[in-house]
Parts: sequence; C-alpha cells; structure tokens
Amino acid sequence: MRDIAELTEVDEPGWPFVVEAVAAGPTECVVLPGDPGACRTTLLQLQVTARSLLGAVVLNSGGLVLHHGWLRVYGGSGGELAGLAEVNGFPAEVDPAWAPPAGLVVGHDVLGGEFALNGMDPARSGRPGEPGQIVYFAPDTLEWETFDGGYSHWLMWMLAGGLAEYYSTVFWPSWREEAAALGLGEGIAMYPPLWSAEGSADIAGTSRKPVPMPELVAFHADTARQLG
Repeated sequence: MRDIAELTEVDEPGWPFVVEAVAAGPTECVVLPGDPGACRTTLLQLQVTARSLLGAVVLNSGGLVLHHGWLRVYGGSGGELAGLAEVNGFPAEVDPAWAPPAGLVVGHDVLGGEFALNGMDPARSGRPGEPGQIVYFAPDTLEWETFDGGYSHWLMWMLAGGLAEYYSTVFWPSWREEAAALGLGEGIAMYPPLWSAEGSADIAGTSRKPVPMPELVAFHADTARQLG
C-alpha cells in the first residue's frame, strides 16, 4: 500500500488541469472547499495519485457542482454535498484489503442518474463496459449505459460543454430554477416517473418534488429489480 506522500507528491499533478478546464469551459461549475485531512484519508483509501484527475478532485475539493446544480461530482470530503467516502461506504479506518464491490460511484445528477467507475469485473456486477470505464445508470431507462473513456475523459468532456449535450433530451423549461433550488443532498422525483411512457413523453407536465438523493437512487434501483 502506497503512503500518502507517494500519492500526493507527484510530477504534473492533475489539479491545475481541472482548474483550467473550469475557468475556460462553458459549463458553469462551483468548486466546493474540502477538508484537507478528510481528503487525504479518502485518497489514501483509493490508492490513486494526484496526477490523475480523480485523485486531484479527491485531494483538492469537497466536490464539483456543475450546470446550476444539475450534476454533482464527489470530492474527498463531505459537507452539504456528501464526500466520495460516504457515498461509496468506505471503511471507517483505511483498509488496504477493501475495494468498492461493484465500482466507484463518482457523481449523481438531479434526476438520480448515477455515474460510476467500473471495477475489475463489470459483468459480475451486471454492468456493461470495461474495467475503469465510466458507466451511467439512466433514470429514463433504468439501465446501465457505457460512456466513452474513463474518469478524466468524462470530467473534461462534461466541463467542456458535453453536459448540456448529454442531457438535452431531458431538460424541461424550468429545470434550471428547480435544480438551483435543491440542497446538494437532494434530487428531483417525478410522477409519472421518467422511465414511464407518460413521463418521458411530457417531462414538463410531470409532478416534481425534492427528495433525498439516497432515497431517489434506491427507488430507481428497486424499480429496476422489480421490472427485471
């Protein structure tokens, strides 16, 4: 197991690339401050270096909030936005033998859609794609979908304007105001749900309310299991 100095004291750290992409890109992004101690502990459990963009975000932030709150990317410590360790159930003490069983959840959108980094055996977890590839659990289909590339490609593409393109079919007229009004631990529940024919046909006409994000994610997962 590498110690924290090996993970943080690297040539060409990734954080300046993230900062530059946030400043230069068209996607509105708020960088949440992180607690240095918690960030370092999370990085130590992850065992990735600060040269990678995943390691850079974990070490240097409490998360990123993109596109008026539409997408939350988890960082190394929690606050109003949960930290990566909390979302993924990290052990209370650093454990070299532990790894997230299915892969690492790295972000959620306000609809309860989940971005995850595949583990070593995606098929065993019922996920498509290759190890280390980003996949997305889509609330409009209740299925996992592949995303080109890994974490760095995903994050940079979202910051460079890909987010607006990726979600263009699900935005409704008042989405910006509704997303901005949420707490960072909340998502938007729709009725009829987005995966139903009625919900997908008229998203603007659905009934919508804020709910805790874990509740929304669990509802989608339970519904997917029930529907097979």
